[in-house]
Amino acid sequence: MKQLNVFTDGGARGNPGPAACGVVIYESTDNGFKKIAAYGKYLGVLTNNQAEYQGVILALEKLLNYKDYCLNFFLDSELLVKQLNQQYRVKDLKLGKLFLTVWQLKANYQQINFYHVPREKNQAADEIVNKELDQQEQVKIKNHDCN
Repeated sequence: MKQLNVFTDGGARGNPGPAACGVVIYESTDNGFKKIAAYGKYLGVLTNNQAEYQGVILALEKLLNYKDYCLNFFLDSELLVKQLNQQYRVKDLKLGKLFLTVWQLKANYQQINFYHVPREKNQAADEIVNKELDQQEQVKIKNHDCN
């Protein structure tokens, strides 16, 4: 079975605060891994954990053409990995709704694995999060200057 390695991240400046998520997707090749796509999305005001879930959701929505692949997700949020692997219960109502969204999207795929990685191994997705947040700040500054 072909594999994709999917790195996702989410973050909020403040908790809650302006939030964004990022996704970077790599395909396994004979020579290692090849980046095939990257996505970012500004999310409005959310918590860090909500933004992390939104990163997984964004990836699953974008990968619908890869239903026959094994998807290996790499996240730097140990909480989410343990929740998605059903090692921890989801106690927060808002996170529970996001968990259910992931679970419903997950049904579209043959195999999905969730792995925890240190932050330094998730830099590409983290950079997308920060780029989205920086762009949103610039939009606010420009809109403020026009008033």
